[in-house]
Amino acid sequence: MNKGAFYKLSYGLYVVTSGDERKFNGQIANTVFQVTSEPPTVAVSINKQNYTHECILSSRRFAVSILEEATPMTMIGRFGFKCGRDINKFDGIKVRKGKTGVPIVTEHSLAFIEAEVKGEMDCGTHTLFLGQVVECDVLDAAAEPMTYAYYHKVKGGKSPKNAPTYQKEEPQQPAASAAAKAARYTCSVCGYIYDPEKGDPEGKIPPGTRFEDLPAEWVCPVCGAGKDKFEKEL
Repeated sequence: MNKGAFYKLSYGLYVVTSGDERKFNGQIANTVFQVTSEPPTVAVSINKQNYTHECILSSRRFAVSILEEATPMTMIGRFGFKCGRDINKFDGIKVRKGKTGVPIVTEHSLAFIEAEVKGEMDCGTHTLFLGQVVECDVLDAAAEPMTYAYYHKVKGGKSPKNAPTYQKEEPQQPAASAAAKAARYTCSVCGYIYDPEKGDPEGKIPPGTRFEDLPAEWVCPVCGAGKDKFEKEL
C-alpha cells in the first residue's frame, strides 16, 4: 500500500472553534468539506483526544475559519500544536462572536462557516461531525485560501500526530553529492524542518543561513520550541 496516494487528495487549512460560555477552544484542522447544498451541511473530522472534540460534543456547535496563504506559522502553531487545556488560544487573536455564540477567528481568515451538529460518525481515533450551516460569509474576497499542499511545500509545515492525515516520516538519507550542503534540522516537538536553503522568512532569517548560525534566541516558527529541541537530520 502506497500511502503517498493520500497526499494527492486536496485539503485546506482551517481553524475549527467550539465551546460555550464556560470555555471556548479552537484547533487547526485540514479535513472540512461540504456534504449537501440544501440544507447546507458541512463535515469536520476531529481527533477524540483534542479538547475541541470535547467542546463540540458538549455544545453541539462549531465554527470554521478558512485561513489565507499569508497566515503566519506562529498562528498555525498556536492552534495546531498547543493545547487549549493549558492556554487561552484566543489571547491576542482577532475574533468575533458568531450567531451560535462560538468565537469566529477573523485574523488571517478569508471566510467562515457556523454550524450546529446534526449527526456524527465514530471513525476510531476521530469523530466526523455533520453540521447544518446556520451562518457563513466571505471576509476577504481577494485573499487566496491556504491549501494543505501550500502549507507543506511553501510553509514547510508538518501534520500534528492527532491530525487525520498524519503519517510518520522516515528520515531521508542525503545523496552523496549533497554531503557538502548545510544540514537540515527537525523540531522534535512539532516536526517542523529548518532548511538552510529556505531560511525562515517570517523570522527574518535569510536563505543560506546554517542552523548553527541562527541567533541563540531563535525559536521554532510553528511551536515556539528553542534550538535545543531540534535534531540534525542524518
